[in-house]
Amino acid sequence: MDKDSQGLLDSSLMASGTASRSEDEESLAGQKRASSQALGTIPKRRSSSRFIKRKKFDDELVESSLAKSSTRVKGAGSVESGRCSGSEPSSSEKKKVSKAPSTPVPPSPAPTPGLTKRVKKSKQPLQVTKDLGRWKPADDLLLINAVLQTNDLTSVHLGVKFSCRFTLREVQERWYALLYDPVISKLACQAMRQLHPEAIAAIQSKALFSKAEEQLLSKVGSTSQPTLETFQDLLHRHPDAFYLARTAKALQAHWQLMKQYYLLEDQTVQPLPKGDQVLNFSDAEDLIDDSELKDMRDEVLEHELTVADRRQKREIRQLEQELHKWQVLVDSITGMSSPDFDNQTLAVLRGRMVRYLMRSREITLGRATKDNQIDVDLSLEGPAWKISRKQGVIKLKNNGDFFIANEGRRPIYIDGRPVLCGSKWRLSNNSVVEIASLRFVFLINQDLIALIRAEAAKITPQ
Repeated sequence: MDKDSQGLLDSSLMASGTASRSEDEESLAGQKRASSQALGTIPKRRSSSRFIKRKKFDDELVESSLAKSSTRVKGAGSVESGRCSGSEPSSSEKKKVSKAPSTPVPPSPAPTPGLTKRVKKSKQPLQVTKDLGRWKPADDLLLINAVLQTNDLTSVHLGVKFSCRFTLREVQERWYALLYDPVISKLACQAMRQLHPEAIAAIQSKALFSKAEEQLLSKVGSTSQPTLETFQDLLHRHPDAFYLARTAKALQAHWQLMKQYYLLEDQTVQPLPKGDQVLNFSDAEDLIDDSELKDMRDEVLEHELTVADRRQKREIRQLEQELHKWQVLVDSITGMSSPDFDNQTLAVLRGRMVRYLMRSREITLGRATKDNQIDVDLSLEGPAWKISRKQGVIKLKNNGDFFIANEGRRPIYIDGRPVLCGSKWRLSNNSVVEIASLRFVFLINQDLIALIRAEAAKITPQ
């Protein structure tokens, strides 16, 4: 009995010794492994973030990002405890491990749509400013004033002179953009507020006339001699009908234009008499038989047309080079033109494109050529191939009356009355002079003519 108990005791002691020996060996091995890991990871952790960005660890992070945050934190704690058994992790390592799962690595294709969206957003205002480049603030203000006056975009396109030559579609798109596009309307309003008051006044003076304004102006008779006081009184009597920037001089100029084109109430356009003689192009076209026309190419005619075109272009260049010589006599008509009269101007022959200043008692009208120099070259106003080289003479008498004498082949029309070759007619203020489809308004400097008449009256009794 004692031998058996002694044997059991020895065997248990031996087993416990071997177990303790194996435990000591395992603990030593674990300490060596931990120390080797610690020695191996310290310099790498200082140089880079390799401790966080390992391949397996990144895969684990991506896979664990689909799980809940609590499970990610627990998994990270178990991995760290398994890696560093036998050594206590520092507080910085705990922060790194706890922060690593909460920041998942975004996939590579994700930033590209964000970048494209950012690029598109940055391009949109650039495109808006690019579109605003052709439309100046002055153009926008002109467009707004003209639409408010006429309520017709077609009339605005035909009657308003913008800084660029816009098409009707561009004018419509710009008007709709000012109405409905908040970005364009805001930028346009800011630009218009920065305009100088003088520029705004000049733009407002170019506003189109509405139908109500032209109806009031048409009531002024064509045979009357209205003065600035007449139009000033018209402004006072109808302040609501006229535009706020209208002046008496602007109303007088527009009334003269309406009289020139027979738009007044007491004016009627007389039809041309039709007889055996063909008077216009439409009548001649009706007499032509289309079946007799042949579409044949005439090389001689084309050569002559080419030569004529070159000659006309050469003449245009010569006229452009000689414009500075004509500045005393001819002044271009613009929206901000200078006053019609000065101390040396007796009268003005005002056309659609230019105006001729009469500064001597006698001037000649016609078409200037290389061999024939005249005072008033009517070719500056428009097509003048039907005008004679010396079409007529305007002369001022001593009593202050102006007379025009026709010396050309074609008649001159004064207020619709023909003046034939060799005849003369008295010119009054605001008379409409028509020479070969070119229309002019003859304006007299009343103040200067009154002085001439007074001097003539003093001389006559002596």
